[in-house]
Amino acid sequence: MKLNTNSNIYTFIYMTVVVVIVAVLLAFVNQTLKQRQDDNKQLDMQKQILGALKVDYADQDPAKVYEGIIAVGDTLQFGEKQVFVAHLNDTTVKYVLPLAGKGLWGGIGGYLALDEDKNTIYGVNFNHESETPGLGAKIVEYEFREKFEGKQIRKDNVVVSVAVLKKGKTCDAGEDYQVDAISGATITSEGVSKMLEVNLKEYAKFLATGEVVKEDQQAHKVLYVVNGKPVNNIDFLSPDEIIETKVFTKKEALDCYGIEGLEEVIVVITKEKED
Repeated sequence: MKLNTNSNIYTFIYMTVVVVIVAVLLAFVNQTLKQRQDDNKQLDMQKQILGALKVDYADQDPAKVYEGIIAVGDTLQFGEKQVFVAHLNDTTVKYVLPLAGKGLWGGIGGYLALDEDKNTIYGVNFNHESETPGLGAKIVEYEFREKFEGKQIRKDNVVVSVAVLKKGKTCDAGEDYQVDAISGATITSEGVSKMLEVNLKEYAKFLATGEVVKEDQQAHKVLYVVNGKPVNNIDFLSPDEIIETKVFTKKEALDCYGIEGLEEVIVVITKEKED
């Protein structure tokens, strides 16, 4: 029987076969490229962290350099947050914190490397999605990033972050807690400032104590006090609401609150209370 290539049935079968073949090919290509995409994403993260650590990997495989500094198991994970523990060649230890925020036109991010005191900034590396070339895009340049080196992020054991301010302005915490903004890139500079403030407050406990406590341990060993009221956790607060966080050690917790068995008390002040 001669096949009628002009019939509707033939057209339907032909198009179905073509669609199936194309779908199979696309799925194959996507699966083949996915591992490469994941590898590239991982390599980009490693390069950014090495940049924050001021490690020169020129003429070297950055992945191998990274593995020599941050070994498997040297990443602290608690919830969705991470802290990368780096061991530099001069035997010093640095702690690297991921950053994420918003600039003028899109997302900004990066990594912040702290000295072993978890207070002094060793180095930073910023990135952006679509900031203005020659203005906001300058956050990636070392001329801007080096301003953060040696700055402090905690005062009296409270996270105050580093403010990015217009030249001539000062913050209440003092010069050790501020850097000059990029001229002509006010919104991007403010975005960097806000990103540091919000992200660092999320690490307040780690920065104050150096400990990573799992969620199932917190209810038994940690007391949260929000605006003077004891609560089980602070999951209901967004980072933007938190103005000040202070951590009391085991002895201070007992002296102030008289409760046996507490490892610490975390006191949180929010904007509502300050207002």
